[in-house]
Amino acid sequence: MSDGDSAEVWVVRHGETEWSRSGRHTSTTDLPLLPEGERVARGLGDRLAGTDFALVLTSPRARARATATLAGHPDAEVDPDLAEWAYGDYEGITTPEIRQSVPGWTVWSHPCPGGETARDVQQRLDRVVDRVRAAAGPVLVFGHGHALRAFTARWLGLPVTEGRLFRLDTATVSVLGHERESPVVLRWNS
Repeated sequence: MSDGDSAEVWVVRHGETEWSRSGRHTSTTDLPLLPEGERVARGLGDRLAGTDFALVLTSPRARARATATLAGHPDAEVDPDLAEWAYGDYEGITTPEIRQSVPGWTVWSHPCPGGETARDVQQRLDRVVDRVRAAAGPVLVFGHGHALRAFTARWLGLPVTEGRLFRLDTATVSVLGHERESPVVLRWNS
């Protein structure tokens, strides 16, 4: 199954943290899962148990690694390229707070002072897409809201900024694959 057209990737966003609950942009701040986030992450294990994954990857952040462990994948390989979009000066701040000084701001359309550009994010997530497509079977990826949405855009051959089209809730499972030779979304936010 390493021909690229048959590759399948299961995408799991980490469980809820205090900042994901309150809408604060969280990249490098290593917050723990809330008790509810831990409970829901444990429940993911049953949903993932029926698939024999050829490769399991996780972001280096504690919230993603904890979700992987609680979901039954404690040996997930840490891949730094799966880290969340670095928000720089906007770390810990909500979108409404940012928009007080930058009207209309989104991570998809405006810069993050002191953080990553869309091009930076695209380059590292393209490396993840390449790894996934080279795997000899289904791949499971644990990560973050904006980075996984950007990853999905790249999987589909879209600019990273088109990740704006894919809302992704905490502790959800999404599956990307192919219909014939076209990369597609098989299941989203489930």
